[in-house]
Amino acid sequence: MLSHRLENDVLVLTVEDTPGLREQNLAALISDLVHVHDPTPTVVVLGAVVPDEVIEAVMEAYRRCRQSDVLISVATPSARARRTLQARAAAQGGGLVVHARVDTAVRAADAAAA
Repeated sequence: MLSHRLENDVLVLTVEDTPGLREQNLAALISDLVHVHDPTPTVVVLGAVVPDEVIEAVMEAYRRCRQSDVLISVATPSARARRTLQARAAAQGGGLVVHARVDTAVRAADAAAA
């Protein structure tokens, strides 16, 4: 499941633990919400345990949204997920911002958009 809210002029998308959610469906949901709220900066919030399918979905959504100049960040307490996302984004030319904490990610996205 994917919930969304606006916080300090930042779109916050929270990926809930949903077994069986297909990678392509999650990628489409994320990218659709980013496009609908364009140019609002976006933070995708992941849990402490991040399955590889969720990482793939986030990276696919990021690829789909790269054409727009929307700032997309990810917040997760999972060090493994942060390292994986940073490495994957760097291999694609960078631009994805990865944080350990949601509040830091939202403040940084809000400041970057100002």
